[in-house]
Amino acid sequence: MNSKTMKYITNATTVFFLSAMAIFLIYGIQTGLFTSKEQLQMLISHAGYLGPALFILIQFLQVVFPIVPGGITCLAGVFMFGPLWGFLYSYIGIIAGSFTNFYLARRYGETFVKKIVSPEIYDKYMDKLNSGKKFDIVFAAAIILPCAPDDVLCMLAGLTRMPFFKFAVILLAGRPASLIFYSLTGYFV
Repeated sequence: MNSKTMKYITNATTVFFLSAMAIFLIYGIQTGLFTSKEQLQMLISHAGYLGPALFILIQFLQVVFPIVPGGITCLAGVFMFGPLWGFLYSYIGIIAGSFTNFYLARRYGETFVKKIVSPEIYDKYMDKLNSGKKFDIVFAAAIILPCAPDDVLCMLAGLTRMPFFKFAVILLAGRPASLIFYSLTGYFV
């Protein structure tokens, strides 16, 4: 298979999956799925054994389409699955979404990112993007701390010269801290 065909297949697959996720996202917004803990719990409970996979997909979507704050869905995961399984399912979905954000930004560039990220957030972090270690420190802190725009920063990291390996290490090591915070908060609430 030549590189032109491979590029076409990659682009077509990306468009298909982004379209399918957008349709599910629109459905979720219209039905209150992403804003109502009860709606989310009802959908997951009706899914039976597929409930965890559906929740992981929802976590993935809320990262790739940063419309709903991730803390809400993390807390919902704790209520539905308990602190350990809620944490694990959230971690899997959020990590997959974060890798996807990095890949999409790296693949489609600044024009694509500007369509997803608000101008205020984009401008706020643009000056730090290629300032070497300064962005790395901001990025690592955002991944560790709860309530930071870490999903957007994963996309912005894709625009930098940060190697994928460094991105992966920061993400895989730092993400559990904020997820543990949400899991414990949900457990004790």
